[in-house]
Amino acid sequence: MKTVVSVATMRESDAATVRSGTSARELMYRAGVGVFQSYSWQGRVAIVCGGGNNAGDGYVLALLLSEAGIPCSLILLSDSFSEDGWYYFEQCRKKRIEILSYSPDFSFDAYTEIVDCIYGTGLRGDVTGLTAEVIQRMNDSGKTVISVDINSGLDGDSGCSKLCVRSDLTVSIGFYKSGHLLGRAKDVIDALTNVDIGIGLCGREYRLLEASDAASVFGERLQNSHKGTYGYVSILGGCTRYAGAVKLASLGCAALRAGCGVAKLILPASLAPSVSPYLLESTLHPLPDKDGFLTFDPDTLDEALAGQRALALGMGWGSASSYSLILSHVLKNYDIPLVIDADGLNILAQMDREALRSTRCTVILTPHPGEFARLKGCSTEEVLHDPVAAAEEYAKETGTCVLLKGACTVVTDGEVTYLVNRGCAGMATAGSGDVLSGILAGLLGFCAPTPLTVAAGAYLAGRAGELAQERINPVSMLASDTVASIADAVSELLGSR
Repeated sequence: MKTVVSVATMRESDAATVRSGTSARELMYRAGVGVFQSYSWQGRVAIVCGGGNNAGDGYVLALLLSEAGIPCSLILLSDSFSEDGWYYFEQCRKKRIEILSYSPDFSFDAYTEIVDCIYGTGLRGDVTGLTAEVIQRMNDSGKTVISVDINSGLDGDSGCSKLCVRSDLTVSIGFYKSGHLLGRAKDVIDALTNVDIGIGLCGREYRLLEASDAASVFGERLQNSHKGTYGYVSILGGCTRYAGAVKLASLGCAALRAGCGVAKLILPASLAPSVSPYLLESTLHPLPDKDGFLTFDPDTLDEALAGQRALALGMGWGSASSYSLILSHVLKNYDIPLVIDADGLNILAQMDREALRSTRCTVILTPHPGEFARLKGCSTEEVLHDPVAAAEEYAKETGTCVLLKGACTVVTDGEVTYLVNRGCAGMATAGSGDVLSGILAGLLGFCAPTPLTVAAGAYLAGRAGELAQERINPVSMLASDTVASIADAVSELLGSR
């Protein structure tokens, strides 16, 4: 796993390292060296500098490029300097490195690479004025762009931005920040690397999941085993309005491909005839319904859930008054891992949170930001402003594990937080969330219901989606294509152990 931190933690870690005896000037020099070594410089380099320590990293880079015989220019947007930045700027002047003040008639045409040293992770709010103009011109230049620490204009915690630098490479300093992964980050950072400059971690970390971490949950498959060894799991969903026979069948298939022993579809009896033709390996358990919506019958529900090791519910449920009774019954009477998704989340948002705090179930919630905003009783914008903090707060308050969907997925129980940076544009299609729920149910059939297992499920779903997009394309891809790629993704994961 790789360490990811908040901007506040990065700032405190930096300060603690300085207090322990490493000067800020030395750290700035190391940062410049790290950037210099992270890229194979090809031609004349424009280093665009703001007025803070991020600019200081650029001054060090200019010195190193000059020493290597690589022509470069410092393009200044400000006449202010940090104390340590001034020290290296003065050395640049003594070395007669070209220093230019940006003006509207400046052109990047003469340069091969542009280095973005305008803002670091301390920026809050949108860029405006001269800086916005320069960023837009950098983005329109057609040149290779390297951002130092983070793309200027991109929020270091949330990855949100109206306008920011689009980089071919971003060189993170010290530790990855959550803003390198969340929000718009994957759309504006083509490649991302981190350089260790000797800053010790001081404060909380998030963990960026890697393939070997996801693979660790699978364990070994014994020859002396059977389907019960890997768990009976149930998927409770569907209604007349959202029948989705093929989709429901895909849910069961996703669970089985993820490794459970038996996947059971529990659905309204009136849907059974339309769904059963699509079932090959999954089993079907119809329950009483009225007008295509499940009715609350505790005896038949308990019969359906007897012996189940995990349950996922809410997918394609629609809305009916009986659903809060069904969900309350499960929360009150069962102690199995419970994945709540889609309409199940909307039902949950109308219930008292005490139902979550008092349940014996291990509850896994899988909202997208809009659904999560309804659960929290806030706006979607508030969730996106700091998704990690929002997810951690809610998980800790309710005793749940939150899987907050996004370009980078956040998984947390309020104590341990994983970031899963897998998935692709082709997964922005109906049913992708259902596939994730099926995978989670499958894993929970034989894996402990920990945040790591949940994060591994998100990793598996995202990687399967990436493989599907490689086979097809991001426009035509369907959720069922992701299901078809789960086996290949599992093979890849098992090979990484």
